[in-house]
Amino acid sequence: MRFYLTTPIYYVNSTPHIGHAYTTAIGDMIVRNRQQRGQETFFLTGVDEHATKVYRVAQEQGLEPQEYADRIAVPWRELPKRLDAETDFFIRTSDEGHKRFVRDFLQRMYDNGDVYEDVYAGWYCVGCEAFKTDEELTEDGLCKDHLTKPEWIEEKNYFFRLSAYQDRLLALYDERPQFVLPGFRYNEARSFIAGGLQDFSISRAGQPWGIPLPWDESQVAYVWADALINYLSALTYAREGEDLRDVFWPVAHHLLAKDILRFHCVFWPAMLLSAGYEPPQQLFVHGYLLLDDRKISKSLGNVIEPLELIDVYGSDAVRFWIARAVSFGHDGSASVDSVRERYENELGNDLGNLLSRTTAMVARYRDGTVKRVEPDAPVDFDALREDVAGRMDDFDVTGALDVTWDAVRRLNQYVTAEAPWQLAKDEANDAKLDRVLYTLLDGLTALAVALHAYLPQSSAKILEALRQPAGFEWERVRNGGAVTAEGIGQAEPLFPRIELAATA
Repeated sequence: MRFYLTTPIYYVNSTPHIGHAYTTAIGDMIVRNRQQRGQETFFLTGVDEHATKVYRVAQEQGLEPQEYADRIAVPWRELPKRLDAETDFFIRTSDEGHKRFVRDFLQRMYDNGDVYEDVYAGWYCVGCEAFKTDEELTEDGLCKDHLTKPEWIEEKNYFFRLSAYQDRLLALYDERPQFVLPGFRYNEARSFIAGGLQDFSISRAGQPWGIPLPWDESQVAYVWADALINYLSALTYAREGEDLRDVFWPVAHHLLAKDILRFHCVFWPAMLLSAGYEPPQQLFVHGYLLLDDRKISKSLGNVIEPLELIDVYGSDAVRFWIARAVSFGHDGSASVDSVRERYENELGNDLGNLLSRTTAMVARYRDGTVKRVEPDAPVDFDALREDVAGRMDDFDVTGALDVTWDAVRRLNQYVTAEAPWQLAKDEANDAKLDRVLYTLLDGLTALAVALHAYLPQSSAKILEALRQPAGFEWERVRNGGAVTAEGIGQAEPLFPRIELAATA
């Protein structure tokens, strides 16, 4: 009955783009659905500030790294709020609580004999904050993600004996076939492990921005030996005076994009085992939002600003588009035009008009009153309730919305088939008209609850317009759950038409 979900912590070398909004919004949908089903949840997001590229951006702007991080953290904190994502804690890797925990965590690895000093020489991509093999570069020697040339780095630092954990990781994967989802990502991670593991650097020398190693303060923790630990460190200080590790770490789930699969699905569980902790319960690896068939990133210059989209269409519309436009878990193309299309055709026409027509007919034909009767069943909401819950547990966020939207359309088809405006012409049809209007009110009530994870603002407006009790308990997704209602008037448009200013 508990559920802990994390997003990756995002680099603060620039402001958020739609790719960051994507993971955060999806995470909120998953957590909200769990809450609706009565589970105690904890949802974590935040920012990774101790990165080489963050340090360099601060230098370019003539700022101390901490001053720069404090400034840039503001729009990152704003992002989940503007998306209506209800996070429980926003972690920064410059938090004192995080820094203390990282030093203790790394000391545990060191004391376990899993850390040694050596010289590393290789190509380092600052954009990825990762060392690259020749196979991971283009023929021209460029990073495949950022299309920039990595830097050659040769320095003495500390390494983690990842190679010593190959057998334990393979055993973990074999014992837990659902450890990484989707299945093809599980296969990818396990194949990487089976192919032989190389030890990796966990520190950097000569860089002042970072967390000093507890046994050698001349070096700082390398970004992944700092950032990954946030998922555990946050539980030790997110609530003052409480340590939540025993409560939430056994039910920890991570959301991440495919470019950081190796660090999360291989490095992270090995580090946890070294430090004496259990690996997380599950990791879900999603694909990229693509623009012109390229990953959206600041370095490539092909970004969509999520806050600008929210300013135009509202947070519900952006959340809906995020969940609906791309099958979660796979790569998919994003465009601003598709936001508008879904806003007008699906949100406006399918759902908005259904509410408007229903309330208008109730106001016109029954003076705003709908009495509870035995409804028709154009949608089996009991089956939908179970289907959506199962899909959400499997991180099939898009599939869960698809089947729910099919119910929206079937309710619209029911209106057309039953034609209440025709029934209202003859008093002999009064009983049937009462049943049709209640069926519509009942269906919209169930849909409001089913859609709450996706459309938190609009779902509340639907219940209010239908004069139904507030609250989104999952049991309300059923047939016959709506109560007798009075004082219903034609609802204001849920998704009013938006006229965009012409551009030169």
